[in-house]
Amino acid sequence: MSFIDLFLKFVDSTAFQSITWQNLLMIGVGGLLIYLAIAKQYEPLLLIPIGFGAILVNLPLTGLLFAPAAGEAGGLLYYFFQGVEIGLFPPIIFLGIGAMTDFGPLLGKPQTFLLGAAAQLGIFATLLGAKALGAIPFLAAHNLGFDFAEACSIAIIGGADGPTAIYLTSKLAPHLLGPIAVAAYTYMALVPIIQPPIIKALTTKEERLIRMADPKPVSKRTKILFPIITTIVTAFIIPASAPLVGMLMFGNLLKESGVTERLSKTAQNELINIVTIFLGISVGSKMSAEHFINFQTIFIIVLGCIAFGIGTGGGVMLGKLMCKLSGGKINPMIGAAGVSAVPMAARVVQKLGQKEDPGNFLLMNAMGPNVAGVIGSAIAAGVLLSLN
Repeated sequence: MSFIDLFLKFVDSTAFQSITWQNLLMIGVGGLLIYLAIAKQYEPLLLIPIGFGAILVNLPLTGLLFAPAAGEAGGLLYYFFQGVEIGLFPPIIFLGIGAMTDFGPLLGKPQTFLLGAAAQLGIFATLLGAKALGAIPFLAAHNLGFDFAEACSIAIIGGADGPTAIYLTSKLAPHLLGPIAVAAYTYMALVPIIQPPIIKALTTKEERLIRMADPKPVSKRTKILFPIITTIVTAFIIPASAPLVGMLMFGNLLKESGVTERLSKTAQNELINIVTIFLGISVGSKMSAEHFINFQTIFIIVLGCIAFGIGTGGGVMLGKLMCKLSGGKINPMIGAAGVSAVPMAARVVQKLGQKEDPGNFLLMNAMGPNVAGVIGSAIAAGVLLSLN
């Protein structure tokens, strides 16, 4: 074989002839996610792996997603994604979150648990909206509607909890994992931009100026019993939520027990960091051009934004009601922290409160509904799983 023949054979083996404009567009999307993570610091621990995964999967002829066949090994990203597909990675993420979470503010003011529940309103309102799209004749004729399982997966974006959205979607609608994961983490990252206008529109200046007493101190015994009792009660009522709630509470028990410091630190650091890398790049691997560039993706992103907005509004409105019932002792802004974006939503409330009154410190009060939102979104996912 001549040198020219070898050169032509090499040229034929390259990916240049197989690349499409759709692939190039998705490579650009991956680059944009990496830019937002680095330049704007929007969820960098996840957006960088997701963005790079999107680049990898849109490079032709790499075989990274090939399933094993005829005795041959599959592609690298195929094996990574098995951790998502079998529901392994999200619960491990919850284990790490639990080990980093202090439920003290919630236990010190247990009534704030209601605010975390109210913020899940966006999930169920969007579920009805997504399902209703299928009843529109034009959308139904062009196969642009969503069935119940797909609608559930889209609705969970409203909980502002990336791992929960990934877990539920991997069970109910894995073909929508790419756009749903990107929407969930994008809106989590944009909490400081999306929430303030909603909070200001639903509250008065007088309400935003309300100062709150700090949550009462909680005993060590209470902090140890809480994850055990919560796991048992939740698993009895909503068994499908046990993987997420159970791992969240197990991680918290490692933290609060005081005798498993090594395990707690591992869950908070090495374990969650390793799984975050695999989870992010696995999610990015579902952002191939053929699965991502369509009208359904646009609908998912729009519905996700609506879900997040309704969730924020639901928490604030219940906060206003609690404010009136308490005689003005509860600042309704803390209801916005009921979404599961920990601790970003609580920090938004703190920042808004100090903007109105530099001496007003709402962070600890906002952390109560914020951590309640983590539990609430996991429970909501369990409810949706049990309905399918």
